[in-house]
Order: sequence, then structure tokens, then C-alpha cells
Amino acid sequence: MRRSLILPVAAVLAACAAPAPMGERPSVLPQDLERITTVLKRDLRERGQAKLNRVEQDAVQRACNLNADNPPESVAKPLEEAQLQAIKFPSGNLLGDWKQGERIAQSGRGSMWSDKPGVQEGGSCYNCHQISPKVEAFGTLGPSLAGFGKIRGNGPEIQKYVYGKIYNSKAHNLCSQMPRLGFAGTLNEQQIKDVVALLLDPASPVNQ
Repeated sequence: MRRSLILPVAAVLAACAAPAPMGERPSVLPQDLERITTVLKRDLRERGQAKLNRVEQDAVQRACNLNADNPPESVAKPLEEAQLQAIKFPSGNLLGDWKQGERIAQSGRGSMWSDKPGVQEGGSCYNCHQISPKVEAFGTLGPSLAGFGKIRGNGPEIQKYVYGKIYNSKAHNLCSQMPRLGFAGTLNEQQIKDVVALLLDPASPVNQ
């Protein structure tokens, strides 16, 4: 099944993608995006909690795909504002337990077809970021967050910013590669608070 999926998608992408400089993402035409989605729906099979609705794109994803991750401001700004309005901020202190936050950041559990629905998911934060300097295995797709709280502080404003960024990164950068962890339901309110604490709490190893 994997081969039957990859080859048609590769063929569609090769035939449809507009030329782009090396290292840059090409724009995709609307009709080509529909063709790619059709191929994915044809070749993928639902299994467990992994449903075909995962290949459906919302307005944000569509705008980024059609504009090589750089939509015009007239398109991006209204969508960013809508994403910002969708963030559900809890009242009060947004700092949770940094020790739990470390576990969440290291965990990539959840969302797989083999996982039971409702299992508490992880954030997979280390896949893209350096966070605690003591953890040697980390990705570099995102910026290093080591010393984040030491540099930014941990007052109410930065707490709110970090909570919002984790909840829905598209509110700050429409085509950010960071997943919308709260918006998508990957992390719940308490989990996001715990990750906020991991980044901002002075006692966290991130800030030592």
C-alpha cells in the first residue's frame, strides 16, 4: 500500500509543482491540491482512530499550501486573527508543573492508529526544539528554547504568549510548521500549563 500511495503522489507533485529555487517550497495550484487530496483519499485506508478526515485541509492549511507558506498579508492577517480568537485562555496563573511538562515534551505518544482513543498524548516538543540542556537528543527544525524563561521572564504577559503559542501557533505565524497542539486537541489545558512551566519556571532545568 505504501508504494501505491507514494508513486502517484510523487507523480502528481512532479507534474504539478511550479518551478522554485533550490530549498524553497513551490506553490501548488488549486486544482493540483485537489488532485493530491484525491490520490491520498484513494490510496490511504482508515485504521483505528486514523480517519481519512486527516487529509482534509482547513482554510489555514489551504492558504499556506497554495502560496508556498507565504500568503499575501490580505489573506494571512484575517486568518491569523481568527486563529487568535480561537485560543481558549484559562483564567489565573498559567504555570503548571514543570516536571510534568518535561514528560509531556519528551513524549510522542498518541494519534497513532494503534493508540486507543482518549489516551493522553504527548507534545513531541524535543522533535523540533532543544529545551532542557541536559537532554542531548533533540531536533533543530525549531529554535532552541534553552534558557527561555531566564531570558524572557515569567510574568503574566509572557505566560499568556507562551500558552497561546502552544495552543495555536498559527495565530502568530500563519504558516508556522509548529502544530496547533491545543486547537487540535492534542494537549489539554493542564498539559499546556505544564509545558508553559517547563519553559518559564525558574526551577525548571530549562532555566538553570
